[in-house]
Amino acid sequence: MHGEEDGSEANSCTASRIVASKSVDVADVEGAKEQASKLCGYLNKLSGKGPLRGYKPRWFVYDPRKCYLYYFKTPQDVLPLGHIEVGDACFIYDVEAEEGQFEIRTGEKEFLLKAPSKQVMHYWLQQLQQKRWEYSNTRGTGQRDSWSSPTLAYPPTGLVGKDNDAIFFEKPCESMEKVRSDFAMETESDGGGMVGIQSARGPSAASNNPLNFSLKLRNSMSILRPGRAGENRRSVFYTSNNNSSADEWEMVDAPSKDFPDQKPHSDTHRHSFGSAFTFDFVRNTSRPKKPLLRDMMGPGRFGRNAETRSAENSTVECNGSKPLEMQLRLQSQQEELNQMQQEQVKLREELASQKELVRLLQQTLRTSQCDRPTVRRPSQPPDSSAPPDQPQTPEAPQEEVVQMEALLQERDAQVQSLCVHMERLALEKESLQQELKGLKIKVGEINDQLGMLMETIQAKDEVIMKLSQESSEQSGNPNDSNSPPPHKEQQEVDILKDSLQGYKSQNKFLNKEILELTVLRRNAESREKALDAKCTALEAKLCQVESKYLVLLQEVKTPVCSSSEQSPAREVISRLLEDALQAESPDQHEHHIFKPNTVSEYDVFGFKTVPEEEEEEEKLVAKVRALELKSLSMTDQEVSVGVKWENYLTSTMNRDLVRSPELKSLIRCGVPHEHRSQVWRWCVSFHVKKFRDQLAPDYYETLLNMARERPNPASKQIELDLLRTLPNNKHYASPSAGGIQKLRNVLMAFSWRNPDIGYCQGLNRLAAIALLYLDQEDAFWTLVAIVEVFMPRDYYTKTLLGSQVDQRVFKDLMSEKLPRLHGHFEQHKVDFSLITFNWFLVVFVDSVVSDILFKVWDAFLFEGPKIIFRFALALFKYKEEEFLKLQDSTAIFKYLRYFTRTILDSRKLMNIAFVDMNPFPMRQIQNRRSFHLEKVRLELTELEAIRQTFLRERETSQDRRSFVSDDEEDN
Repeated sequence: MHGEEDGSEANSCTASRIVASKSVDVADVEGAKEQASKLCGYLNKLSGKGPLRGYKPRWFVYDPRKCYLYYFKTPQDVLPLGHIEVGDACFIYDVEAEEGQFEIRTGEKEFLLKAPSKQVMHYWLQQLQQKRWEYSNTRGTGQRDSWSSPTLAYPPTGLVGKDNDAIFFEKPCESMEKVRSDFAMETESDGGGMVGIQSARGPSAASNNPLNFSLKLRNSMSILRPGRAGENRRSVFYTSNNNSSADEWEMVDAPSKDFPDQKPHSDTHRHSFGSAFTFDFVRNTSRPKKPLLRDMMGPGRFGRNAETRSAENSTVECNGSKPLEMQLRLQSQQEELNQMQQEQVKLREELASQKELVRLLQQTLRTSQCDRPTVRRPSQPPDSSAPPDQPQTPEAPQEEVVQMEALLQERDAQVQSLCVHMERLALEKESLQQELKGLKIKVGEINDQLGMLMETIQAKDEVIMKLSQESSEQSGNPNDSNSPPPHKEQQEVDILKDSLQGYKSQNKFLNKEILELTVLRRNAESREKALDAKCTALEAKLCQVESKYLVLLQEVKTPVCSSSEQSPAREVISRLLEDALQAESPDQHEHHIFKPNTVSEYDVFGFKTVPEEEEEEEKLVAKVRALELKSLSMTDQEVSVGVKWENYLTSTMNRDLVRSPELKSLIRCGVPHEHRSQVWRWCVSFHVKKFRDQLAPDYYETLLNMARERPNPASKQIELDLLRTLPNNKHYASPSAGGIQKLRNVLMAFSWRNPDIGYCQGLNRLAAIALLYLDQEDAFWTLVAIVEVFMPRDYYTKTLLGSQVDQRVFKDLMSEKLPRLHGHFEQHKVDFSLITFNWFLVVFVDSVVSDILFKVWDAFLFEGPKIIFRFALALFKYKEEEFLKLQDSTAIFKYLRYFTRTILDSRKLMNIAFVDMNPFPMRQIQNRRSFHLEKVRLELTELEAIRQTFLRERETSQDRRSFVSDDEEDN
């Protein structure tokens, strides 16, 4: 009864604590997702050389890690074509330039870009200014734990992520932010739908996007024609009929080959100019008809009025303009060609009728030949061979024979004449076809010339119209000579208003740009001065240390006095130790830039670097270890790994991570601190996808509600182990620490998912490590992946059957991979499984230094439990020679307890694990697990039988035993 009440009280307390932190963690996740939103979209970029130089559409993506603006050919591309360094760039645009065109200038290059509209351009410029401002604020803190930019594309979502937020970002000046907001341009929040991931999605994104292939082709060829680059040009033809009504035709590009099923326009006539390009003449019915130049001019301008021209149907004499004469000549030739085509159609119809007549005559001839009886000639003797009993045919009259012969001769003559007529018609048809072919070639050449001259004609028309309007304005109208037309005046006012608004926006933008560039320059100068001061302070510190070591070396070489108590060497050593263990003073905190900042109280993972409870010697050893770890993290090899990760993540910017040999090799080198949250989250999602797809999205919240409403037997043990999980980590060191509540939620939810396990000591450490880089739900699924996917069954149950089996498998691998060391342990009867059992149960938590621990976890979450065997063997291989030197079992076991803490070089350890331990097939481990599993089960069955026998014997002996009181014994 009391136990149940205690459990219910503990559970109710736990439930309240679960509710308290639920909203906070969800808000953290949502905030992280908002931060991870990308600035991306299509922009035109001026590129190319020579005649092919023009605007080409490119997919731009902003990467906050380095403040780079990468550009790709398409959103699906893996590798970028290049990048723009936004951190040190300036932005410019001109009001009088083409719409949407702006320029980004860096220290080495200039990039000319063009957005689809002015609003999209303003949005891009404002966003790039904001990104540059944020990057400059983070860059000036000087507290970076990575070689790359502290700004992350995927910020860490765990407990370490909050520490990074506190370190990287500093509060900007409120007055400066107010001035920047005053100068900010008014733009749409999403760039009008043209900026963001949505601009690249959808089945018709490429076809609906204005920056498509046809635009790229026109932009590429626009340099070959006069006029502004990128202008949408169409050759326009004006044809007039007898009624003087102008029809407008456009020469447009041919349909793309990607759409072969597209139906041609009903008023479209395709012509080939004998080149690689084909064009269509399309009657433009959507746009208003543009009057001809002769219809625009007033009467008397060229000596003829409109009525006279309409009546005579004559050509226009535009100051002897040669292109207009060429146009009229082309129109007349087009009419002649139409007439000849009509004549050709008539001839073809006549030829078809003649062919039909010949066919009928031939059919009549064949019919008459079949119906004609056999006629015997008069000179022919009667057939003497005829049988006598056959009756003789009477001879036809002579007149019928002559008549038939005459008819046959007449028919033969008609057939011969018809054949001659057919041959003549065929020759005439061939000549007409040759003539038509020649006319088509001639028309093609004329159209080719016309294609080159029409734009010049149009340009001259516009110039003439402009000059004529100016001339008419100068000459003046006698009716109203003082005031211009009201509609023209209104147009000029509207144009001036638009120009004024454009210049105002440009003025705001340039003022903000000048302000930010001034601040950036001032920050750069202050950083440079601070670095110079820090360099000077480090040089002075180095000189002091060198002088003390020189005094120490001189004293060691030639001691001044023999008394050890008064030896200067001892004084120098004690002084150096005091300096090494000296705590940071408040003055040094205020001027941290002048201090070398060698070792902080906590490392980047939140673990304490120098323990407080230890003696001074232990503190000094811990500080030496921390310095060595820091020096190893700054080696060229670590920087090279960081560069490889940056390049790989840049190549995956437009897609999700995918299992590949390249990713496997990178993870085996270790994931950089700033990318670990992203990689762990992907690894866990990959392994538990089959579970999550079958469950509701709010499955984790449902488990938390169950833990809040129902009592759980595991809750009491969970509460006892919370503060004992990672006491040397600041996130779990006290009940009010940020990780305690999250750890409680994860363990309670897991106990409800696995009632057969409930809670096992060791699960708390696994969840605590996961929470350092993941949020609550991802840490819960990490626990599910380890227990239900990676490890065998009964690994965390009461019997720990799977753990015992793995220890026997590890002994077999030790005898195979490290036979000398295994024989040494067997010789001195040292059972190393007493130490390694905890390695396998909690995946090396609290067994190795934190830097190595998280690199082991990187590979473990990607490859699975085989990594534990690899690194366990690598740890023994690393210190094999030191173990072989020990010849005492007590000394060996003592060294076993702490030797993993002396291993600091993670690169050497990973090389042993992934190179020296090969080959290392997982099938071999599975086979040995199956073999030892049966043996362990038999042993456990025997032990259970022995235990049951012992219990029965003890109960029997207690029943037979008689109790005697003390008084009876005295008597």
